[in-house]
Amino acid sequence: MSFRIIETNHTGFTVSNLEGSLEFWQNVLGFEFSHRAHQTGEMVEQITGVEGAELKLAVVKAPGGHKIELLEYLAPADRKQHLDLKPCDVGSVHIALTVDNLEAVLNKIAASGWKAAGKPQTLQSGPNAGKRVVYVRDPDGTTIEFMQIPKK
Repeated sequence: MSFRIIETNHTGFTVSNLEGSLEFWQNVLGFEFSHRAHQTGEMVEQITGVEGAELKLAVVKAPGGHKIELLEYLAPADRKQHLDLKPCDVGSVHIALTVDNLEAVLNKIAASGWKAAGKPQTLQSGPNAGKRVVYVRDPDGTTIEFMQIPKK
């Protein structure tokens, strides 16, 4: 039996504070609000494999349509509140967003309390050669890579 992947649907991040994360994705990055939901019971337990799972979520849409799902788990009680994964740690993930003005994004992010992990660098080789890139980490440790296309 064969299959094929049809499309990418969304990227999900577990967050400690849904309202704070939603504020960032909407008001700092400019993503469009899509919807909210509250999930509990057997269905969410079966989907996630987490016994006793209860969560609230919000979905925002990027320019171009990709969706980001922000999930705040309310239960179970034994969930870890914060992991300090570094980008080099197995299990660490990130999403890359292409921007037209990296400095403006970094300034707006800094004003919101987030900060870049390092200093923007220009890639010298590969398919992204010429792009300026930097990682930014939110208070939960979520990593976003911002990439600026070279100006012509």
